[in-house]
Amino acid sequence: MFRSDLLAGKKALITGGGTGLGKSIAKRYLELGAEIVICGRRKDVLEATTRELSAATGGKASCISCDLRDAAGVDAMFEEIWRERPLDVLVNNAAANFIARTDTLSPRAIDAVLNIVLHGSFYCTVACGRRWIEAGRGGAVLSVATTPSFTGLAFTAPSAAAKAGIVAMTRSLAVEWGPKGIRLNAVAPGLFPTEGAWERLYPPGSQPEPQENGVPLRRFGQHVELAN
Repeated sequence: MFRSDLLAGKKALITGGGTGLGKSIAKRYLELGAEIVICGRRKDVLEATTRELSAATGGKASCISCDLRDAAGVDAMFEEIWRERPLDVLVNNAAANFIARTDTLSPRAIDAVLNIVLHGSFYCTVACGRRWIEAGRGGAVLSVATTPSFTGLAFTAPSAAAKAGIVAMTRSLAVEWGPKGIRLNAVAPGLFPTEGAWERLYPPGSQPEPQENGVPLRRFGQHVELAN
């Protein structure tokens, strides 16, 4: 159990925070006293989530529409956030994935995943870290990787490669920025029921039980477990 004021006074940005695991993380941070900002491409979804989370927790939540594939747009987002007050925490959660034979993928399909997952996370981390370093202040970056970052997974090679890149980025910058008071960590969850990747893996009416039986706990992850 965490103290209810564990994150009081902290400000966090959660990328891809409008739905799925990012939304669950945002809610948990609000419950622990943080002010949160969520970002993504779908403004209507972000605004609905912001209203829902604020009403559910009584916390301060806001949202910014941003395409993480656009480095200039990412920097402008951080500039807007900083105008109110600096971040204390960045959560790189935004993801993109699809199931396909790798030999059939076009360069555009590969880029669609790499640009959001790897480049977007890198753009956010550098934009945030640069501002912390210039101000002489510390901060924390949490990036969401995945178990295929280490094991690989058939038919999702771009996502596995992008997430492996996030792990390498995390390890490298933890060494480079650690002396400046900036902590970087990554968490690599397995399968979690979500509206995105989960529904592509297991369309409505399919049976995920065989995969579930391969998990030692005989169940998939729960959102609150990752949020914690």
